Amino acid sequence: MRFRIMLLSAVLLLAAGFAHGAAITLTYANFPPAPTFPCVQMERWAKEVEKRTGGKVKVKTFPGGTLLNAKNMFEGVTSGVADIGNFAMSYQPGRFPVSESMDLYHGFTSSTVASQVLFDLVSKYRPKEFAKVKIVTLFTCPPTNFMTAKPLRTLSELKGVEMRVAGTSAEVLKRLGGVPVAMPQSETPEAIQKGVVKGMVSSLEILQDFKFAAYTPYATIANLPVVSFAVVMNKAKWNSLPPDVKKVIDDLAREQAVWTGQYVDNHVKEALEWSKKNYRHQVITLPAGDRKRIQALLAPMTDEYVRKVSAQGLNGKQIIADVQSLKAKYEKNAAGKKPAKRK
Repeated sequence: MRFRIMLLSAVLLLAAGFAHGAAITLTYANFPPAPTFPCVQMERWAKEVEKRTGGKVKVKTFPGGTLLNAKNMFEGVTSGVADIGNFAMSYQPGRFPVSESMDLYHGFTSSTVASQVLFDLVSKYRPKEFAKVKIVTLFTCPPTNFMTAKPLRTLSELKGVEMRVAGTSAEVLKRLGGVPVAMPQSETPEAIQKGVVKGMVSSLEILQDFKFAAYTPYATIANLPVVSFAVVMNKAKWNSLPPDVKKVIDDLAREQAVWTGQYVDNHVKEALEWSKKNYRHQVITLPAGDRKRIQALLAPMTDEYVRKVSAQGLNGKQIIADVQSLKAKYEKNAAGKKPAKRK
């Protein structure tokens, strides 16, 4: 009799747990180090989901490649190693043709605008490149620029100069006259000190986040292409979530894209101020003629993209036209809006 009572009590407790909604734990993998903006946005998202579900959902975060690295992130999510993962599309050229359009030269001046453009573009096309996953949010880094050991004042001074690059930045640098060198970011400071490379192409927040201001005391503003990121969820895990949790995640998707863009744009300003204060860092702007020359030199990349994706059955011209019209829309809307403050 005592055993039956205990068994009945256990069943009732289990039923009560289901009735009130058992706690859901989601694992979220990321590849950059914890202080970087992709991980800052991850922690913000995790807190918002936990808060908006009233504690029903708990999110365990894994920054710095501790669960999945940059190259195996997508497969790691689809196979269930992690429930959620953040990755950069340009790290796998040709695999994400619609979102790859964002990695071309468009002259973006902020992540806030570029992130909204990316979000709307993918929302419109619902590309099959994401068919195996649930998109949680999308965002971009700020525009990439030159960071150098010696001042780079004109585009002609870039000719033959070795620079550390990643992803599609290699082709961009090559067309502008520089020499792309692929290497892990962790090896770059030593390579700069030894003269193996003379600088790098990246977004400027790393001047502070990775202390690159100590090795590259000059930044030359060229507003080169952004890098696009997607946060995706395992499809089976998404399908297993209750409707109220799905609604919280869906409602947060675009808000998170905007928040991330605003956050990192503000952080770039902080990084430049920090670099100037601590390392007397200097910012150089290319002459107007050089900026027009960059556009002309990189335009063939867009033409090649259109031909390539059109051969795959996509309307390449329309995709590019959509990027440009969305960019114009959000640049117009950006006037007067204050960036998000760092938390």
